[in-house]
Amino acid sequence: QVQLVESGGGLVQAGGSLRLSCAASGRTFSSYAMAWFRQAPGKEREFVAAISFTGRTYYADSAKGRFTISKDNAKNTVYLQMNSLKPEDTAVYYCAAARTLGVVVGSPDYWGMGTQVTVSS
Repeated sequence: QVQLVESGGGLVQAGGSLRLSCAASGRTFSSYAMAWFRQAPGKEREFVAAISFTGRTYYADSAKGRFTISKDNAKNTVYLQMNSLKPEDTAVYYCAAARTLGVVVGSPDYWGMGTQVTVSS
């Protein structure tokens, strides 16, 4: 069982930056693939970025060049650095985990409760 707790959301102006954190419970964090998803009001949840247990990263087109996913196995934490934020990035951001990169991108096994990110124009 893996429990995920997101933090770091908030209100930021367009062009600004935020860093989201996701703290994971469990001693096997380093063996999991981790991902970030987001859900804007009235829209379906969508994939943002993922990182494999080896550190390989994968991004949605909307995140490439602006967002960076990383992890710290010693702290059982995965991060999402978001730069050059746009109003359309406004959403609830969710952390997710699964045993493989393919599964975490498509259908994660574990989800956090989410953290709100609001980007004002």
